[in-house]
Amino acid sequence: MTELRVRAVLCDMDGTLVDSNAVVDAMWNEFADRLGLDGTEVRAFAHGRPSRDTIARYVAGERDIDIWIDRIHHMEASRFHQVVEIPGAARFTRALPTQRWAVVTSALAEPARARLAAVGIEPPAVLIGADDVNAGKPDPEGYLRAARELGADPRDCVVFEDTDAGIGAGRVAGCAVVVVGENRSPATDGLPRVPDMTQVTVGRDGESLVLTLAT
Repeated sequence: MTELRVRAVLCDMDGTLVDSNAVVDAMWNEFADRLGLDGTEVRAFAHGRPSRDTIARYVAGERDIDIWIDRIHHMEASRFHQVVEIPGAARFTRALPTQRWAVVTSALAEPARARLAAVGIEPPAVLIGADDVNAGKPDPEGYLRAARELGADPRDCVVFEDTDAGIGAGRVAGCAVVVVGENRSPATDGLPRVPDMTQVTVGRDGESLVLTLAT
């Protein structure tokens, strides 16, 4: 069992609070098929990164990049039927004070809010999407901005993440990081982990949030 005392909680969305793997995989498979690319390679690169970064890796020319960004963003904003809650995520977020947690996601902000609501999670007051930052994960900009908007020092925050890109962003920002799910890579070495959010409980001790991980 691991106990963390923090000022604020910063959560990734896909793979951490919401399981949209089926939708995301289908989206990038369509992209790969249209361009004659290896879908497995494209999905591996895209995981945890902003859509623009993935598209720009495989598409040349700003006009074609913009066309694909519009297509991908439409898919993000309209496909919710296969999206489900990561076990325990709604209960976990309901236990957090509204002004003490944020979502930092590589999805666009408005589709992210809709995706959270679709699985019964009330979107937090602070939600940083790909369209809110200049540089996406693994850059720490999103997590630094979320901490700032919550009035917290990043060193007093914990990040819940499932991808190497997001884990790297959280660590560079100076936050504690908890791995959610089964990702095992050099980026996760030595970090606490939980299989899902059913294994995290929230308590209070004065101004501190006390998170207990059933690791």
